[in-house]
Amino acid sequence: MNAATDFMNFAYNMAFVGIVVAQIMSMIRLVIGPSVGDRILALDTMVVNAIGLVVLLGILQGTQIYFEVTLIVAMLGFVSTVAYARFVLRGDIIE
Repeated sequence: MNAATDFMNFAYNMAFVGIVVAQIMSMIRLVIGPSVGDRILALDTMVVNAIGLVVLLGILQGTQIYFEVTLIVAMLGFVSTVAYARFVLRGDIIE
């Protein structure tokens, strides 16, 4: 192994650790969030962190299927965040 490979492995590991810590912090905000808006934002942040984890996994394994999965997760996360926010604000999702 050369120095560049060692550095990349270190960078991947640190990225995983950083995203996992961010995910845990989002889960804490989800549980103790003082308002419903904080909980909605925590769920949206958790979706973004999950996308980051899947992208890192795809980079490490060298396959492109994970990037298609991230697109689907991003679309579902956006729609679910908007639907939950509309439900909280208006009491219904579909007018």
